[in-house]
Amino acid sequence: MFSRFRKGRQQQVSDEVTAATQSHLTDFITTRRGVEAFIELPTTMTKTTLLLIAYDGEWTRRSVESVDWARRFAAMHSIPSYDAGVVGYPKRMRDYNAKQKLRPTVEDNPAD
Repeated sequence: MFSRFRKGRQQQVSDEVTAATQSHLTDFITTRRGVEAFIELPTTMTKTTLLLIAYDGEWTRRSVESVDWARRFAAMHSIPSYDAGVVGYPKRMRDYNAKQKLRPTVEDNPAD
């Protein structure tokens, strides 16, 4: 009897998350150069994800509705998109991650 009310609330939350996700991804594209999209297919543990990688290797990843949504999003923003399972991840992303591990953090240099 109450399931119809829950469905409406779940859809509303889903729409809000989608709007926040789309806003984050759009902001990433508009504030960085050379962004490419890598679409990660869903698995039994994860939903479809869209990985955006800038020219310098900085990246962001978000769950998205579907592979088709990810492709349309990339096309709408005129950025190239690739199937991450086919082409893999670019070296610049791995290099960026390695540099981030070497950066000192606030915890490494506590202020006295």
